[in-house]
Amino acid sequence: MKSANIVAVALAAMAAVSAPAQGTRVFRCPGNSYTNSEVEAKAKGCKPMDGGSITVVEGTKANGASGTRVATAPGVSDRDRPRVDATEQRQRDSDARSILEAELKKAEERRDELAKEYNNGEPEMLGPEHKNHQKYLDRIAELKASIARNENDIAGIRRELARAGSSAIQ
Repeated sequence: MKSANIVAVALAAMAAVSAPAQGTRVFRCPGNSYTNSEVEAKAKGCKPMDGGSITVVEGTKANGASGTRVATAPGVSDRDRPRVDATEQRQRDSDARSILEAELKKAEERRDELAKEYNNGEPEMLGPEHKNHQKYLDRIAELKASIARNENDIAGIRRELARAGSSAIQ
């Protein structure tokens, strides 16, 4: 008996919640737009929809034929953008290459420092590590991870230099 009362109360609550939605009419307007305002529907010449509930998901605008577009500020077209002359672009490319080469040199120096400290997996124990071996093992693992990250950085910088067409790749 108790469970029947609980079910009845739950059904009544669901009916009360869904009742306003059932009374709302949806209208389809020209151009695949929808509204539930009767005033707007009459003004636009919309037709009432019959049947179940309607879900409208707004799509995105299709890209051009190339499939790749660069986002620009509103009202700015490609024609309005200032062009960069070839000499200035070469200078920018040269600056970018020199920055990458400097970063590569720094990363390689850091790799050498880490390798020296790592000492083939047997770095020297520091003060508190003599008493706590786990700290030593943690530092070894951290050094190993740092070396791996550094190697990935070096590989990434070399890829960037290869894209830039640099002859400084070693």
